[in-house]
Amino acid sequence: MELDLKGIHQVAADQGIDAQAVDDALAEALMLAYAKSGHTAKHIRVDLDERAGMVTIWARDEKPGDATEENPHPVPVLGEEYDDTPHDFGRLAASTARQVISQLFRQAEDERIFGAFSGQKGNLVMGVVQQDVKDPTNVHVAVGDVEAILPRREQVPGERYRHGERIRVYVVNVARGLRGPEIIVSRSHPELVRRLFEREVPELVSGAVSIMAIAREAGARTKVAVRANTTGVNPKGALIGPGGARVRAVMENLGSEKIDIVDWSTDPASFISAALSPAQTTSVHIVSEKNKTAVAFIHDSQLSLAIGKEGQNARLAAKLTGWRIGIESEEARAAKAAQATLDPDSSEDESADKTD
Repeated sequence: MELDLKGIHQVAADQGIDAQAVDDALAEALMLAYAKSGHTAKHIRVDLDERAGMVTIWARDEKPGDATEENPHPVPVLGEEYDDTPHDFGRLAASTARQVISQLFRQAEDERIFGAFSGQKGNLVMGVVQQDVKDPTNVHVAVGDVEAILPRREQVPGERYRHGERIRVYVVNVARGLRGPEIIVSRSHPELVRRLFEREVPELVSGAVSIMAIAREAGARTKVAVRANTTGVNPKGALIGPGGARVRAVMENLGSEKIDIVDWSTDPASFISAALSPAQTTSVHIVSEKNKTAVAFIHDSQLSLAIGKEGQNARLAAKLTGWRIGIESEEARAAKAAQATLDPDSSEDESADKTD
């Protein structure tokens, strides 16, 4: 049976596919095609002759072995090979070859895409929104000639993605899916903020300044804790930039989301105090270092600022520091302390009651 193997090998080579890989896949597919053609030989092999442009199916039949007294039921033996290529095999073989080549091309393209993007995990990339009417839940983002998925869980609440719009996205994961490489990107991931700052702040790239922690409620507010690794460098100033230019450039990529930049500290009390910015704390009492619980005391006039709308500021401060933070009134504490000073017996009675 004739088959243009030389042409097939040339096309495969143009796509970077090895000729042996083509022959192995083609031989396996032709064996399956042979089995479906009605021929019954169990033991076959496919001979691909590129020079002659021929495909031959060689078959061998089983023959009973010679029984002996020691071995009354011998294992069957294989007879001589013979050509069992079906007469009408040409059209089926050509169709099979096309399917095999198409599959190999898809696999090669998938591997190329996977190889190109496997190193992009954790990076920031620019893409173009491509809406898909068949997939209304997810947003498809074209990154070069590859289509990534922006799932609902990685989208920013309230953010609208218009067809043809250019957006920056964070590559969350690159994996092999059932339909080829699956590239998941995000607009809500906290690390998106880090990567955006790295584009604007040379001190982050050089290592003079480090972002130590990020707490984000995408679309609303983000808190970033920074520290300096080089003497004389102002870490907050580095991220804010001259006239606020750097932080403003980052915020332009995040829509209406606000960003608070605070000083990171190894001292929990200092870090918690900074994290509650823009509110000013009078003091922070560490309740338990083991359980990471603390109480921040704040003037009544700034209590609402410390807590934030629907508790957002306090919630983000807790995420940023990793501590459970209670917020109490400084005036209430002072009044309690004054009462204890005026009526020490009452204070002792309260202590006794708590002990009991």
